[in-house]
Amino acid sequence: MQLKEVNKTLNQFGKYVVSQSRANLTRGKKNNTKNLWDSINYTLDQTSAGPRLYFEMDDYGMFQDQGVKGKNPSLVKNGKQKAPNSKFSFKNKMPPLKPLIQWAKSKNIRLRDSKGKFKKGSYQTIGFILQKRIFAQGIKPSLFFTKPFAKEFKNLPPELGNSFGIDIEKILS
Repeated sequence: MQLKEVNKTLNQFGKYVVSQSRANLTRGKKNNTKNLWDSINYTLDQTSAGPRLYFEMDDYGMFQDQGVKGKNPSLVKNGKQKAPNSKFSFKNKMPPLKPLIQWAKSKNIRLRDSKGKFKKGSYQTIGFILQKRIFAQGIKPSLFFTKPFAKEFKNLPPELGNSFGIDIEKILS
């Protein structure tokens, strides 16, 4: 396989993964502020060892993609582990409060009583409730990046896919 063809193949691969990842974010309603969507990109560098393809996104993108194991689901009513197999987990630090408050405001989430009527409570209160639930139960994996990557990886030529796969295994382990 010539280097020109390798570069062409890797560029097609990168463009596909980025576009499908972004589409998955939009479909999965995980694109609230569009910051993660904007941050997904790839870079194809030429090194002495050959071309190298890098994918980039905001740090929290990996948590959204792979999910995060909760500390203890029994801390909340009817709690269940949302990401039992995730390599990420909450240990003693809760998720940040400010983005949760902003998310609740943008979605116009309000507190309700058992009859469904609105009750008093600020967005700060809603943020604390969300923070506690996420800490206890974790974040469900969305696989917005993993699915398109795995799908398109199968379409790579075998000699390119094998060497690329070894590098990816090292990064993800």
